[in-house]
Amino acid sequence: MTGPANYRVICEQAYTLGKVERGYTGRTLYVNVDTGIIEERPVTQQMKDIFIGGRGFGIWRLWNAVNSATQWDDPENELVISSGPIGGTTNYPGSGKSIVVSLSPLTNGVIDSNAGGYFGPYLKFAGWDALELQGKAKEDVIVFIDGLKGVIQLLACPEMDMNTHVLGEKLLHDFADSDAPRDIAAVSTVSAGVGAENSRWGCLNFSFYDIKRGALRIKQAGRGGTGTVFRDKRIAALVVKSPAVGPTSNQPADLKRIQEVGTRITKEIMTLDASQCDMRRVGTSHLIEIMDEYDLLPTHNYKFGRHPESGKISSPVWRERFGQNMPDGCWLGCTMSCSHAVDDFALTTGPYKGTKVLVDGPEYETAGGSANVGIFDPGFVLEMNFYCDTYGIDTISFTTGLAFVMECYEAGLIGPAETEGLDLRFGNKEAALEVLHQIGRGEGFGVIVGQGIRRMKAIFARDFGADPEFMQDIGMEAKGLEYSEYVTKESLAMQGGYGLALKGPQHDEAWLIFMDMVNNQIPTFEDKAEALHYFPMWRTWFGLAGHCKLPWNDVEPENNAQTFEPAKVPEHVDNYCNVFAGVTGTEVTPADLIRQSERVYNFQRVFGLRLGLGTREHDAIPYRSVGPVTEEEYESRADRYDGQLRDQLGVDPVGKSTADKVAILRKHREKQYEILIDAVYRRRGWTNDGVPTIAKLEELGIAFPDVIDVVRPFQ
Repeated sequence: MTGPANYRVICEQAYTLGKVERGYTGRTLYVNVDTGIIEERPVTQQMKDIFIGGRGFGIWRLWNAVNSATQWDDPENELVISSGPIGGTTNYPGSGKSIVVSLSPLTNGVIDSNAGGYFGPYLKFAGWDALELQGKAKEDVIVFIDGLKGVIQLLACPEMDMNTHVLGEKLLHDFADSDAPRDIAAVSTVSAGVGAENSRWGCLNFSFYDIKRGALRIKQAGRGGTGTVFRDKRIAALVVKSPAVGPTSNQPADLKRIQEVGTRITKEIMTLDASQCDMRRVGTSHLIEIMDEYDLLPTHNYKFGRHPESGKISSPVWRERFGQNMPDGCWLGCTMSCSHAVDDFALTTGPYKGTKVLVDGPEYETAGGSANVGIFDPGFVLEMNFYCDTYGIDTISFTTGLAFVMECYEAGLIGPAETEGLDLRFGNKEAALEVLHQIGRGEGFGVIVGQGIRRMKAIFARDFGADPEFMQDIGMEAKGLEYSEYVTKESLAMQGGYGLALKGPQHDEAWLIFMDMVNNQIPTFEDKAEALHYFPMWRTWFGLAGHCKLPWNDVEPENNAQTFEPAKVPEHVDNYCNVFAGVTGTEVTPADLIRQSERVYNFQRVFGLRLGLGTREHDAIPYRSVGPVTEEEYESRADRYDGQLRDQLGVDPVGKSTADKVAILRKHREKQYEILIDAVYRRRGWTNDGVPTIAKLEELGIAFPDVIDVVRPFQ
């Protein structure tokens, strides 16, 4: 048998197309890429009530697929991709998210990561609320879901170049019904390149077809190594073909209700965005200058928070470089349209040297990561951005990991002998790109770097004699995941936001720096604990529903500052209640949305416990994120730190050595972090070791027998 464009069919199965009803198809798709088993699994009412969709469906399916001994590279591990009941809505901005859940090769725990692009909504409109992938194929394979004909095929992939900008573009054309832009745009792919094979930092690239450019565009599920799992299973790509998408594709309960709130926020975006975050013209890159102004832009492995050359990679630079000079969206009907790209960028290194390519981004995290390695060259940012994407490497983990390596190099913990001749000092863009290409090729020192900071620390200590205590202080990872790009030394709440995040230090659970450090809105431990309850639960909800966070607070109503709790953007919270009810027919309050998230969040915490994680010791963070590790750091902000010794601790810094002052401040700050953890655990209904109590699980309605079996020994 042959499939589309003569791809060899390994196995196939027909299915009844059906239709979406009130945001759900009522079934999920299971594919074992080894055995060829393809089966339909029902979505029960309990799944919808307890787990909602998206991340919740992924965690529930994964929980039932693995056991306490399953490792990330075992065949039993699954990749689960889901959208959510609101996913695919075209009348409210930001409704195009896909959420990936798996066991992580970096953390050994549950990872969830979200991406834009069309795949998740298209998967639903092809007939499936989620896709479970299990097993390890014997050859490179493609999973093709034809939502027009009602056929699922497991295909052999004959392509030699697995990098996304090549493979993804080819698949769009091979699987489209014709070369007409509308037919090509009906296809979406998921892929990962050679970097995902050769590192633990693999990301997944979710595609959409840019009709204006006539080209493949991609968005990344970047965090935690999901692309590494994907390639370990020898999956080359996923391809879905969707029927036409429109306002009624979700068969919502009340379309008019959704349209009313969608019209309201669209008006806000169109009239207010340019004077607020300017997402429609520069996207998240507007944060570079803001973070630099507030001493929050990471430079030289988070030693410092600003740099005199930061303007070279700030938003005016990208405003000039972004193509089309118009808003770009990664989902249909999203008026936030923040998905910008640079056209015809000429590569100067690597296997595609001399080629002109389209670069999606950069987003803030990618440009901020470049600052973290001390490189303020927009050409480097774009080159690194492109190769990370096409190789399938998370830009956050790559730059944070490389910043750690560079500090180790400059501190003398490693040298040219260990790096195989690479001069890995801060600012060396040629060496930085060579490390990236080594990861792509699976050779040289890059193979060690691609293992991630946690494993590099062990390798450097064991094989190179590096100081493990110093590396623990400066290695910016927690739970095995590299930090995203914000300096947290002066925000205790943000330290908790990173350390207490279930999957590791990722800002998509809580971003409290401005509330805490700049505006002093949460001064007490109880205030911080309340914020570290509400905001992680609120942001979790976006991943359940299939929504992007950006339209929530990256544009705000004109009167938002006068509301009771402006940080929550109450008008937009009310919008989401209306959208959820408008799609599903279930009336909800803001408190109901938080409770939906609490169920999944606590269930995921128990899942971590089941895997040998999920207790207080795993919420520890490196001291670099708490305060100054080195004398150089202290002295760079001596007035600030001396003032804190006097005002907060009653210690006169006069006559004390810098080393003594570092030690005094450290003892205080580490104690503050532990007090914060106590307060957060109490607020969340967890034990002092970070385990949800049985009473809390019963209150949430998730005290299933196998859940209680996990937590009972810790009560």
